[in-house]
This record gives sequence, structure tokens and C-alpha cells, in this order.
Amino acid sequence: MDLSTDSHVPKYAQIADIFRQRIARGTWSRGMRLPANEALAEEFGVSRVTIRQAVELLARDGLLEAQQGRGTFITGQVKQDRWLKVETSLSDLAEVYQDTSPEIINIAESISKAPLIEADGKAAERYVFMRRVHSRDGQPYCVISIYLDDTIFRRSPAKFRKQTVIPILKDLKDPAIASARQTLTIGTADLEVARLLRVPLNSPVAEVRRVFTSADRTVIYLGEVTYRGDFVRIDMDLRP
Repeated sequence: MDLSTDSHVPKYAQIADIFRQRIARGTWSRGMRLPANEALAEEFGVSRVTIRQAVELLARDGLLEAQQGRGTFITGQVKQDRWLKVETSLSDLAEVYQDTSPEIINIAESISKAPLIEADGKAAERYVFMRRVHSRDGQPYCVISIYLDDTIFRRSPAKFRKQTVIPILKDLKDPAIASARQTLTIGTADLEVARLLRVPLNSPVAEVRRVFTSADRTVIYLGEVTYRGDFVRIDMDLRP
């Protein structure tokens, strides 16, 4: 298996992450003995020292235990922490942001054109662009690019900079949100996203694109969000 050579994450940490995913998915179950270090070193094209470093990392988390003369065994289970629910209604989405109260770090702000497509609606005269990272308990979980109608932004710039935008927009009366749509795709973390979310390069991510329009079909908000894949869950009611 090829590891990323461009990632800022050391190879032993990348391997530990792969081991963790195998345990989480049940590919490696509790009580199972891992393949010999020599075999794992050959699989990943690294030295046995690198494999030992990966094992030691997971041993500190209680997932593995190296027993002298017997091998390395799975001794724990990965905690499932998919606490972030991607909602499918505007009200529920606004409530999630209010309930989670994310820590917000703004990493860019400018006046910019929004990357709209024809189906989105009409473009506003200009947009304020904000790129930010949302965190919970010091752990970043999403990177978001926001394009907000400048006329709306200028009403409460300090508020928009410090708070999550969607709950503020939901309470607007003029203009009110007439249409809200989102699409979700599965992708992998590029170099910048991996750095900001502190995950290995090419880790799975959920990419969400949200478009809000006013009654005259003017796009007042475009949000492009990249979530860590290991935090996200989607619950949907299936019609009979």
C-alpha cells in the first residue's frame, strides 16, 4: 500500500491511521493477532521501526498490545464519534450550529465573485468571502468557504465574523430565505484541507455545497464546506 510522500503527517502516523480504520471497520477485530512486523513493513514499503512506531502510537490509545514472544494483538475498539449530523432542513441545520457553538477561526476575508452556476440563481452585485475553520473542544472538524451578499454582511459585519452565519440568515426578514438547497459528495482531503483539519492527506471528507436565495432568486449565501469524514453522519427517513 502506497503512503503519501507529500503529507506533513509522518509515515508511522499515516500507518497508525490505516490500522485504526481497519479496527473501526471490523476488518481487524478484538483479540486478533496482527500480521508480523516484517509482513506489515513489506505491505507499506517501510522499515520495521516505522511499523513499531505505529503500533506504539495505537498502544498508547489502548487499541493494540505488543506481547513479547507472541505478537501484537487488538485489545480495544475505536470510539465512534460521528457526532456531527448533516441536517436536511434549514431549521434543523440552524439548530445544529446553535447547539454545537463551534470555535471559529477566520483565515481569510475579501470581496470576491461567488463561483455560481446557472441553476443557483442570480448573482448579487458583490460578495464578501470568508474562509474559516470550525472546531469543537480544540479539534477542527470542518473548513468552510462563505460567499455572503455584501449588502447583508454590511448590516452586522462583527456579528457575521464572530458567529455562524446560517442561524443569522435564517432569522432575516428582509430579505428572507426563499429557497435553500444543499448537495453532498464524498471526496478526499487535499494538502491544505489535511493541514487545517489535522488529518492525513487523502483522508475521506464530506463536501457540502449550500445555496440560499431570496424571493427574486438572488443568491444571498453560498457555502462550500469540507467536513472530516470520521465526524460526520447522515440520517435520512426513507419513504415506503
